[in-house]
Amino acid sequence: MIFNSIHFLIFFIIVTLGYWSLGWSGRWRLLLLASCYFYMVFMPIYILILLLTIIIDYIAGIYLEKTHGPNKKLILIVSLISNIGILALFKYYNFFNTNLTHLLWMFHIHNPAPYLKILLPIGLSFHTFQAMSYTIEVYRGNQKAERHFGIYALYVMFYPQLVAGPIERPQNVLHQFHETHQYDWEKVKSGLMMMAWGLFKKVVIADRLAMVVDYAYKDPNEKNGLSLLVATFFYTFQIYCDFSGYSEIALGSARVMGFELMENFKSPYFSTSISEFWRRWHISLSTWFRDYLYIPLGGNRVAEWRRYLNQFIVFMVSGLWHGAQWTFVIWGSLHGFYLIVAAVRNKYFPKMSLPENTFGKALNLVSTFILVMFAWVFFRAKDTHDAFLIIKKMLLFSPIDNLQTPLNGVEMAFSLGLIGLLLWKEIKYFYISTQNTIKFYGMISLIMILVYFFGVFNTNNFIYFQF
Repeated sequence: MIFNSIHFLIFFIIVTLGYWSLGWSGRWRLLLLASCYFYMVFMPIYILILLLTIIIDYIAGIYLEKTHGPNKKLILIVSLISNIGILALFKYYNFFNTNLTHLLWMFHIHNPAPYLKILLPIGLSFHTFQAMSYTIEVYRGNQKAERHFGIYALYVMFYPQLVAGPIERPQNVLHQFHETHQYDWEKVKSGLMMMAWGLFKKVVIADRLAMVVDYAYKDPNEKNGLSLLVATFFYTFQIYCDFSGYSEIALGSARVMGFELMENFKSPYFSTSISEFWRRWHISLSTWFRDYLYIPLGGNRVAEWRRYLNQFIVFMVSGLWHGAQWTFVIWGSLHGFYLIVAAVRNKYFPKMSLPENTFGKALNLVSTFILVMFAWVFFRAKDTHDAFLIIKKMLLFSPIDNLQTPLNGVEMAFSLGLIGLLLWKEIKYFYISTQNTIKFYGMISLIMILVYFFGVFNTNNFIYFQF
């Protein structure tokens, strides 16, 4: 079930009304059943995979809390291997098997391992990482083991953030499922406004830009450099509006029922460095890798060369987390490379840094945006061949090229206007207030009218559903 569908609208209304009409014991049961239904709409049989990981981690959490000594670490390892093993089987087996086949072929050796024709369970990377954060936090003593199986299952399966995050920590969410939330009209208004704005970002901005992006990236051989450059610029905002739009719908739908999920985006394209970009983009994932991979590797406590290596490893793994393709690995590695180059420049060549004035900050903002946009080529391209072809054509583009796009001039201008609206809202840190009820009704009505008349309703899945 996708958020930009009539199916979800009906689902959301029924579940929310049912939630507020029940007591605590009825609420968690309703949310768990609703979350199971929400997930099973995509692929019913895969609910069994999710159930298996939930049972393993639920039992592991209880034994982790009451076990001491080396056996405690063994329990954690078993739990992590179970989660990573399922993820590796469905998401990475064919990737590594195919690359091994090519490697062995060079030595005229046949690879006997078969290619598996299996579909990737939707959102597998997200709920796997959320489950892993639970057992790690219990192991570290930062979280008590959850004895209530239904509540733990709901922690993993909570429908607003089940398939595309944010990746929550147990300290933030688990206790909320034990609480009896009181109906709060202000939270309901705020949540509905977040949902409306998130839907606007998805169907009005992201899906409109997608028409240009898909047209150009479908066959880059037939497109000129200017068309690919414009498409890449559009994709930079498409993926942001698509993913942040999902996150706002997720946060909003949870807030309507009294739950508070973590903020996942903070105007990332106004960052003045790559490190700042990653403090603003997909925050739940970047902090996950920081706490559970970068710091265990040694973090900043190791030698300088090792710190750089740790950063590169984290971003390379982050790329692989996004997808089992070399394009994603290169995308992640590029960001790791950016960070290392910036760190080396700041330490050994401080005079190369721009001054901390308005002009310097503006140049840093533009250069950061360009670096991020360049890396997005690998994220979007079908394969590495297309990615390098697109980059080559963009670097050699001519401003007098004929712009190849499925949109006419008025539609292209409207698309640019939407990007301008988005940037204006974020640069002004414009918050759509809901305290005044009359203004709330007026604003949410206006947004929904704009969605109705200008939305692109082709039921496009959210980009991050594939991860």
